[in-house]
Amino acid sequence: MSAIFCRMMTLLAMLVACGTAVAQAPGERHLAMRLIAESAAPAPGSTVTLAIDATPQPGWHGYWQNPGDAGFPMQAAWTLPKGAVAGALRYPVPQRLTVAGLMNYVYERPYAVLVDVRIPDDAAVGTALPIGLKLDYLVCTTQVCVPESQTLSLALTVGSGAIEPAVRTRFDAWRRALPRPLGSTATYQVEAGALRLAVPFPADAALGEAYFYPAATGAIDMAAPQTVVRQGDRVTIATRAAAKPPAGPIEGVLATGDGRGLAITATPGAVPRATGGDAGWGVALAAFAGAVLGGLILNVMPCVFPILSLKALSLAKSGGTERAARAEALAYTAGVVLVCLGLGAGLLALRAGGATVGWAFQLQDPRVIGVLLLLVTGIAFNLAGLFELPTPRFAGRGGTGGAFMTGALAAFVATPCTGPFMGAALGAALVLPAAAALLVFGGLGLGIALPFLLLGFVPALRRRLPKPGAWMARLRRILSLPMFLTALALAWVLGRQAGVDGMTIGLAAVLLAVSGLWWTGRRQLAGRERSWIAAIPALALAVMAVVTIRPAPAGVATAAAAGEAFTEGRLAALRAEKRPVFAYFTADWCLTCKVNEKAAIERESVQASFARRKVAVLVGDWTDGDPAMGRFIERHNRAGVPLYLYYAPGASTPRVLPQVLTPSMLEQLGI
Repeated sequence: MSAIFCRMMTLLAMLVACGTAVAQAPGERHLAMRLIAESAAPAPGSTVTLAIDATPQPGWHGYWQNPGDAGFPMQAAWTLPKGAVAGALRYPVPQRLTVAGLMNYVYERPYAVLVDVRIPDDAAVGTALPIGLKLDYLVCTTQVCVPESQTLSLALTVGSGAIEPAVRTRFDAWRRALPRPLGSTATYQVEAGALRLAVPFPADAALGEAYFYPAATGAIDMAAPQTVVRQGDRVTIATRAAAKPPAGPIEGVLATGDGRGLAITATPGAVPRATGGDAGWGVALAAFAGAVLGGLILNVMPCVFPILSLKALSLAKSGGTERAARAEALAYTAGVVLVCLGLGAGLLALRAGGATVGWAFQLQDPRVIGVLLLLVTGIAFNLAGLFELPTPRFAGRGGTGGAFMTGALAAFVATPCTGPFMGAALGAALVLPAAAALLVFGGLGLGIALPFLLLGFVPALRRRLPKPGAWMARLRRILSLPMFLTALALAWVLGRQAGVDGMTIGLAAVLLAVSGLWWTGRRQLAGRERSWIAAIPALALAVMAVVTIRPAPAGVATAAAAGEAFTEGRLAALRAEKRPVFAYFTADWCLTCKVNEKAAIERESVQASFARRKVAVLVGDWTDGDPAMGRFIERHNRAGVPLYLYYAPGASTPRVLPQVLTPSMLEQLGI
């Protein structure tokens, strides 16, 4: 009876609309729509994505594929060229609107429905592809509904499949609003008029305001409240079942907050009653702890350890008061945390704007690599004794100002690294509310600053440091070596991103900057005033040179040494063959990635083991920030690289490996 009642209400709404539609101006639409193609020149045999870009007038709303207790979904009739085929409409995660006790699944804001159109294999380049689409739909306010109809069209031409960057960015944003496949089967149980739905959900992944939207009527009482309980790797949703719930699978979307969701399929089975409450902030705190621990580990990286070591020894050498030591520790911590918060806020802002970026996103720009190359080279030559920084001096007795700048520098040069515990923590940050996400990024900064913070506040630790002496000058020279190695690695990354020409410009800029620093060092040795006058023009010209560097043309990257290039299509084909697959995602600027590749993945014993067991190896190179690869990485609750996945034959989901690999770990995969 409830379903009949709902449809009667819909009919009544449409009858009311007929009375009000007279006032609608000819051609006026309460739901403005445009048909947009991701590529205006799709290639033969390819699939082009079209978007139905819809914008409701203020106060009006359109409907999801399941409209809820009232309304009806959009009806689409295509007119396509011969041989072209349109797929199903793909809707973004909807919103809820309750009117007079009836639950509606709607869109009160601009949204886009996507559909894939297959281009015929035999379509000749230059062939016109006219596409027509007739849409019938219902658009409503809380008082009135109006059935509308629109005919949209596109004129495409068979071509190369090129996609303009601005259009790609826009479609990436629309795809992010689509529910992602869960990858695992959920379970539901109906008992005493109640329905319990158990959804597999990683314990280290963030869960916002969860809500289950059924894809069709007849599964649940859509107006009934839902209770969400999270326990370990499972989320349980309890609500009132429909009068006659289906006996087979139930499909729908589990919304996870901020417009995100998971497409799930639930089969009948036993679902125990859950106790407890939503642990969203518990996940945030766990991610914060992981970020602190991950940041602490970053201090042993070659680009951070020299900075920390010299700053710590300078604290012991200065012989200042307890108050001064605490002030320097707090200033250093403030510099680190503010840089991490700034990078985190920038990352969240870019993602909110539709960009598919992850942690260390700035390193995907070769100009940033060029600036880092100048910075690290300058630090290396300073440690080697070529010149001295003026007061407040770096890693010296410069007080709170120098400590703050040193902390900021340490945080900035640490961004290419992703160590243990950081991957899951930063991945969780990307799906947490903004305040909780910034808490995680702040935790990363706190972890980086923690050793120096403890030295500043615990006198016993400072007393354990070696006494100052001539050995400190020797140590300083020794610590220049890892900084020179870091500079060498950055030059290699610059060559990979910008080609030989870009690397040549970068090295020329380094030569120019070092010449100015050498001249400054000579003037300092002679005791001359304003010794930095010589270096300032050289440094300015060097920075101007590196900002002219541009990425190399696509397609110049070298092939992966330990496998074939990753694509989702290739992964699907290998899994269909029931082959084990080891897929790893790396970037040239990721130090942890390169260490794992040389120390574990590319070892002869590992490669022999993979060959013996016919393990296919797929390599995802994310150096240039490919958005499609970024979306794949994000689906595995990671904010960046490295990411290591092992697909056992026939397994529905991959095994996510740790971020630090060993040869034995890889040799034993699948055994």
